[in-house]
Amino acid sequence: MRIVTAQELESWLASGEVLEQDARGPKVVALTDGNLLKIFHTRRPLLQARLWPAALRFSRNIERLRARGVATPQVSEALWIDRAKGLSACLYAPLPGQSLEQLLRSGDPRIEQELPALAGFIQHLHRQGIYFRSLHLGNILLTAPGQFGLIDVLDLRCYPFPLNRSLIRRNFEHLRSYLQRRHLEHFPFERLLSLYHSGGVGTTQLN
Repeated sequence: MRIVTAQELESWLASGEVLEQDARGPKVVALTDGNLLKIFHTRRPLLQARLWPAALRFSRNIERLRARGVATPQVSEALWIDRAKGLSACLYAPLPGQSLEQLLRSGDPRIEQELPALAGFIQHLHRQGIYFRSLHLGNILLTAPGQFGLIDVLDLRCYPFPLNRSLIRRNFEHLRSYLQRRHLEHFPFERLLSLYHSGGVGTTQLN
């Protein structure tokens, strides 16, 4: 991982558009070349953040998902912003598409139309041993009819076996909690759950 100079970072922040930030500073910046800069403000112990930085974990998760046929952003480089503080970042090409949360909030009818395919997509993740704790509408993109992808995949584990019932239940509980926190109770969660468990899901096209 190369170290980003202060001048380079300053140039990115000055010319780019900050898409996400919190009290610690910018988190996602849209750069003028079309790429995104994702900055990881780690909460891990400093030594752990230096030895296994978030940028490398993010890149590794991207590789794992792509190997399992899941569409994701394309990472071009993992970087150190401040190695002494364990602050790392990734440059990546964004995944084309719209998040399901964007579609839901806009009243887009595709939410209902794509629900069987979404259930099939989640089944594919679980059968591939993918436990994505942050599997929610803001992190699932509809990239084309019947096709989905994942973003912001730092919080992800890949098991060498399909997920068991406990992990599946936990994954859906996190999704339900997310809907409540974001005031998205009008999302047809129970129907999604029924489609998932009944096996009556649509065909999901994977890359």
